[in-house]
Amino acid sequence: MSLPKTDAPPADDAEAPKSRGPSLYVQVMIGIAAGVILGVVRPKWGVAMQPLGEAFVGLIKMLIAPIVFTTVSVGIAGMGDLKKVGRVGAKAVLYFEIMTTVALAVGLVVVHVVKPGAGIHATEASLDTSGLTKTLGAPHPTGVVAHFMGLVPESFLGAFVSGNVMQVLVIAVLTGVALASMRQKAAPLISLLEQVSHGFFAIIGIVMKAAPLGAFGAMAFTIGKFGIGTLGNLAKLMFSFYATALFFVFVVLGLVLRSLGFSIFRLVAYLREELVIVLGTSSSESALPRLMSKLETLGCSAPVVRLVVPTGYSFNLDGTCIYLTMASIFVAQAMDVPLDLGQQLALLAVLLLTSKGAAGVTGSGFVTLAATLQSTGTVPVAGISLLLGVDRFMSEARALTNMMGNAVATIVVSRWEKELDMDRARGHIGWGTSPSAAPPEKK
Repeated sequence: MSLPKTDAPPADDAEAPKSRGPSLYVQVMIGIAAGVILGVVRPKWGVAMQPLGEAFVGLIKMLIAPIVFTTVSVGIAGMGDLKKVGRVGAKAVLYFEIMTTVALAVGLVVVHVVKPGAGIHATEASLDTSGLTKTLGAPHPTGVVAHFMGLVPESFLGAFVSGNVMQVLVIAVLTGVALASMRQKAAPLISLLEQVSHGFFAIIGIVMKAAPLGAFGAMAFTIGKFGIGTLGNLAKLMFSFYATALFFVFVVLGLVLRSLGFSIFRLVAYLREELVIVLGTSSSESALPRLMSKLETLGCSAPVVRLVVPTGYSFNLDGTCIYLTMASIFVAQAMDVPLDLGQQLALLAVLLLTSKGAAGVTGSGFVTLAATLQSTGTVPVAGISLLLGVDRFMSEARALTNMMGNAVATIVVSRWEKELDMDRARGHIGWGTSPSAAPPEKK
């Protein structure tokens, strides 16, 4: 059972019909460039373009819950063996915990070395917190118990209505396990869910045609609203965050792929269209369906992709983890709040939990940061108002890193499960143009 392709390259490029006009990658790049130009030349017009970006992301978000439900349910049911489901899930969670911990640690080290918040000397009395209420919205749960209770939906359909991906994931896992336990009796229902999944992916294919327009609107609003000149003293934080995200992707994730005989550079090139869509919309969810399709084309088995990718979008947010540690310590530095080793370790422990509740959409990292600081009580929550002007600029790097982290995670888990077509994978992301060019495989 393979997912319908949403503009993903077919297995045999020689038989692929030639598309007319520029590719989606080029179209989105043109949209981003046009948005930047409009935001700089006519800021008010750029701000007025906000509905275009919000409408596109809204259409994608509308489809995420049913896609996660159908793909995860069918993926688990398709495995048949519940022991295999548990094994794949356990390996995925283990990998997620290791990599998110590494991401948190990398962010912590860099922010201590660079010290982007030193010298600001902000106080709660001097900060303008008027924009926090609108940005953060309703209060969010804090504490271990509250976060786990947040996984339980009030009703089956309630999770879909609220758009809570983690709650939908819980329902999908339960449904998949139930269908797998029913064996042949569930075959008609599994087939129906798969056909429904095909329908949602067909809708995604239609919506993606509006990606250039959505990227144009989102980028025009960002530049027009905040302006490149608003970075000011926070440029040091932004630069260090982007540099850290690049280091994590090309060095940390690069080494992980290198151990399997693959190239992170070729993976980036392979996913270039999805990365550009994420860049333009600041939402890693906007590329989730296409990412799943591309990973199957790469050679990862459909059941593993359907289980690991949606789960990773809730539990493996590497970019968000880097941002959370750097932003937390930045606020502490800016407000002259000293944190001893014990307090920093406690902060990391809380972040390991709260980062799992951040969805891959614009602004989630900012909300999670507020919830984390509120939980620990060591750094004033009001300090995050320092980040209001630049958080939107950093959301792109968060989303891009999150997507790359989940792509690598799926490849790794597929390899661990021996459900990765190595020849196909080497053809797409190997070190050379042929399997012989890749590093020798470890026995």
